[in-house]
Amino acid sequence: MRRLALLGLIAATQLGFAYAGVANPGATDPRMGSWTLISAQSTLDPPNKLTITSLHHVVHVVMSGDTRLDITAKPDGHPTPVPGNPALNQIEMHRIDKKQTEVTEKKDGAVVATVRDKLSSNGNELTITTARKGHPDQITVWTRSGGAKVAGDPFSGAWTQDLSKSRLRQGLLLKIETDGKNGVLFSGEFSYAARFDGKQYDLKNSRNDTVTIELVDPHTVDSTYRRDNQVVQKDRSVVSADRQQMTIMTTGMYESGQHVTEKLVFKRQ
Repeated sequence: MRRLALLGLIAATQLGFAYAGVANPGATDPRMGSWTLISAQSTLDPPNKLTITSLHHVVHVVMSGDTRLDITAKPDGHPTPVPGNPALNQIEMHRIDKKQTEVTEKKDGAVVATVRDKLSSNGNELTITTARKGHPDQITVWTRSGGAKVAGDPFSGAWTQDLSKSRLRQGLLLKIETDGKNGVLFSGEFSYAARFDGKQYDLKNSRNDTVTIELVDPHTVDSTYRRDNQVVQKDRSVVSADRQQMTIMTTGMYESGQHVTEKLVFKRQ
């Protein structure tokens, strides 16, 4: 039970830090990057490392070491659910200033902790203080181990089909661009301009009518295609960690009614 509580507290602490980076969507936050815990200066002593990235208003948090944490979330000024954490299931974030953020953590609607993080003046050290009623404050101090990892969208660019890895050898070419407003411009055999907002957007030069896109995490996008208001195709596009390969898994139905599942692999030009 003690270890479970500790894991929950550590995860909660990292969540407080992670959401700090997006109080102003679209801005480059100085907290983005890679961090290593300074055990000698922290009341907690797990050998952890933390990486924070941001894309399309979504923050991806990965913690490795004594514990493992991998969370993707989209803060929008409302309470954000946090599934699978024994210490909390919801957070609310408030940006104090450029170098300080406060996060309120809740469990079933009740406040369980308040997390405040503060970045040093040189941007190389982050101090996170977690306050819980009836408990001493928990303090962790992190040092920057890598630069900010907020470089462009891993999907953006020109892609050509890798014929050696695709069953359907069609020689497809794709071009994907961001529009700077939480959306993408896609062109290939068909084209569209769409945003990650759950709405349907018109397709051009396609047998289908509309597309809806969802950002699952910074490297994964789900696309749903409709024809005559019926879902006829679903794609999941995944870009590799090195951003050099994109795999698209397609499930759909031909106009004849025949179901099809295909995997297409693309390499960056």
